[in-house]
Amino acid sequence: MQKIHKILIGIAFSPNLKPNLFEAFRIANLFNAELIGVHVGEKTTKKETDLNKIISEADTLNKPLKTIWQQGEPVAVILETAALQNIDLLILGALQKENLLKYYVGSIARKITRKAPCSILLMIKPSVEKKQCNHIVVNGLKDDRTEETIRTSIHFSKHLLCKKMTIVEEINQSELQVRINDDKSLRKATIAKERLKNREDQRVNTILKDISCADISIKTQSIFGTRGYSIGHYAKIKRADLLVMNAPTKVNILDRIFPHDIEYILSELPTDVLIVK
Repeated sequence: MQKIHKILIGIAFSPNLKPNLFEAFRIANLFNAELIGVHVGEKTTKKETDLNKIISEADTLNKPLKTIWQQGEPVAVILETAALQNIDLLILGALQKENLLKYYVGSIARKITRKAPCSILLMIKPSVEKKQCNHIVVNGLKDDRTEETIRTSIHFSKHLLCKKMTIVEEINQSELQVRINDDKSLRKATIAKERLKNREDQRVNTILKDISCADISIKTQSIFGTRGYSIGHYAKIKRADLLVMNAPTKVNILDRIFPHDIEYILSELPTDVLIVK
């Protein structure tokens, strides 16, 4: 389970700056963590004034805010700052390229998630007013990193006072190995699906039995489909407040050509997304 001691937020002077900061302040206080803000671009008196005004209206931080101003390429600066400051959680909202009226999360998130030394929270719906987190969806992939992701999700759930969690087990349709062309093959496919679901449920329940989660209602849900796309669609239709995913593995040239796992999520964020390193 990952502990959150230091949080980094990218500060972009976009229309979402105020809600992004308000959310970051609340999260920092929930974890009693130090919050560091980094702005990639020129430091000006107007920017300082605008930033201080928003800070004065936000919740008082348990620990003082540290602000870093640095010019350079956004991805490089954010990654370097995260490493130098020993960041546990990086928060990214709507980032804006300096002097350009173009906002982007997906493209910058792709680059950062591949190289970031810490977990990443991507916010697509930050709010000035506090909103309750009611439902967290977590990937339950058969992967060495999944247990850590589930433990971290429960840790977040407790701090966010979220009482409902769904662990989604994505099963590739190819695992069925049954071609449906009549009633007999349909029954065979139905039995095969149940066996696969039971197998996945048993695997996840084995992980959960050693984790303290008494105050959270946790259910498992098996989905047959394309990994990454299926869980993103599920989180969207269930109106989840947070989707938690494993960080991507090291990419190769084929991963850049054929999207997989997290690439589907980043191409169209279904909700706020936590990527666990």
